[in-house]
Amino acid sequence: MVCLDLEGVLIPEIWIAFSEATGISALRRTTRDEPDYDALMRFRIDILRQQGFTLKDITRVASGMEPLEGAVQFTKALREKTELIILSDTYEEFARPLMAKLAYPTLFCNSLVIAPDGSITGYRLRQKDGKRKAVEALQSLNLEIFAAGDSFNDLAMIRASEGGCLFRAPQAIRESCPDIPWVETYDELLAQITAFLNR
Repeated sequence: MVCLDLEGVLIPEIWIAFSEATGISALRRTTRDEPDYDALMRFRIDILRQQGFTLKDITRVASGMEPLEGAVQFTKALREKTELIILSDTYEEFARPLMAKLAYPTLFCNSLVIAPDGSITGYRLRQKDGKRKAVEALQSLNLEIFAAGDSFNDLAMIRASEGGCLFRAPQAIRESCPDIPWVETYDELLAQITAFLNR
């Protein structure tokens, strides 16, 4: 089975798109930049509260986004070879429109705490260290896992898997993880997965 991160791998970063739509450059910060996920989310929620943005504002931006170029064809080719689960630290409340554009792969992600006025007041993790634990749960079913992602929060799931690589990861992450191979294109990623399946 293949486990992939979502943002930066199959779709653009939702928070970066929202940053561009609102002109708030501070919201460009993602898990590629900040390894402390809780600190990152508290930072984001504080900005949303200060600026008066609600879930509806983020959902409107996410609904207008498209998968990364080549992602739809890649996931189709991949699902012809094996099963795919998306393991993401995004939120189901605004990821749903993008799942439709990827032909509804299985998505394990987190959820938001929404106030009656639509403001985002917090978040609920599916579980702490959820990506790694999801891989370990799948392995307990005698599945062998290939995992790929682009951020600090993907490293644990990649290292827990039988195979894996970084995909379009920033240079700083690649250099800090010489034990993990990296690729830049969907063709290269599919080749890595095919080699894993055929080993």
